[in-house]
Amino acid sequence: MIQVRISSRGIQMNGHADRSVNGQDIVCSAISALTCNLLNSLEELTDNRIRAETASGKTIIEWEQMDDKGQILIDSWFLGLTAINQEYNCIEFI
Repeated sequence: MIQVRISSRGIQMNGHADRSVNGQDIVCSAISALTCNLLNSLEELTDNRIRAETASGKTIIEWEQMDDKGQILIDSWFLGLTAINQEYNCIEFI
């Protein structure tokens, strides 16, 4: 189970989808791809300053302030996670 906590100042994710063995889990890969794209998009397409920390099964993204452009990117990322969760029931939003 992947735990996702979203606040006004950041996102914290912990865990694995546990749908297959590490390195072959397509659900974890999909979530990782969406999250990596969110990080890249926030850095390249907005003027927001973010701090990101990633490790196996853990992602932390923090910011002081998020503009409307950045919030749309976060909302889009969230829609992707929600769609994955509807299919695989592997995310706990806390």
